[in-house]
Amino acid sequence: MANGKSLALGVLFGAAVGAAATLLTTPTSGKDLRTKVKDQSIEWKELLENLKQDGLRLKNQIAATSKEGVSLMKDLTHEMKNSIVEWKESVEPHQQNIHQYLEQIESSLKDLEEKVNAGKNKEE
Repeated sequence: MANGKSLALGVLFGAAVGAAATLLTTPTSGKDLRTKVKDQSIEWKELLENLKQDGLRLKNQIAATSKEGVSLMKDLTHEMKNSIVEWKESVEPHQQNIHQYLEQIESSLKDLEEKVNAGKNKEE
């Protein structure tokens, strides 16, 4: 922001110096000079007012965009939390089933191991 202010001040200062140099070096009558200075000052006032209005519009737009961004982030966070809760709820019954299947497989493996060991003992 400081760079923007410095640039604006530099442009205004340079324009003022250029206008003063032009006024001092042009061969015009006092009446014409006063008219030109008056017209030039009106133009400068309009330009400054336009710059001020543009700056205010930009400031307001940035503030509004920032508020919208915060609101969107809150909504997104809320939606993500809800999605995770729903996912956990949908996965939980399946986890219980998988746990039961693993217990059944473990039991079947133990039975198979016992049968294999019993078969080896009969052969010996």
